[in-house]
Amino acid sequence: MTIVEKAAYLKGLTEGLGVEPDSRDGKLWGALNDLLADMAHEIEDLQSSHLDLADAMDEMCEDLTMLEEMVDAYDVPDDSWDDEDDFFDDEDEDPDKIYDLDFSKDEELDDVDEDEEEDEELEVDGVLYDATCPSCGEEITFDEETLEKGSIRCPNCGEELEFDLGEDE
Repeated sequence: MTIVEKAAYLKGLTEGLGVEPDSRDGKLWGALNDLLADMAHEIEDLQSSHLDLADAMDEMCEDLTMLEEMVDAYDVPDDSWDDEDDFFDDEDEDPDKIYDLDFSKDEELDDVDEDEEEDEELEVDGVLYDATCPSCGEEITFDEETLEKGSIRCPNCGEELEFDLGEDE
């Protein structure tokens, strides 16, 4: 017998006693029976909600177990996620820094493919500038950061090229 059925049974017993509903005792028993029925329905609702939550928790636990197994399958060490500096060989390296390469006259660039140079130029963010070396006639491409530095070395002949930005002081 459920709690709601028990409350209904007690209400029936009260009515079977022959107490007049309009009397003082009848009003008291009627109010108690109504309260008991309301409480029985609330308890049933709470039990149903509790079972729904327990089912949802069981599903989440199963999903979490599946995710843990997937992560374990990749066998990634836990300490590799601690700090982004662990991904760099040298602490002084800055992954966003653009390095200017200084080539001397004796070095050859035979192993650099022209297609690779074009691809590298496309990867640079911002504006690219071109200048022609007055000493050897080599065309040099550089970015805005190099322009702001005020100078660059020609990769062909090593000549220092200075830029006048025309800034008034």
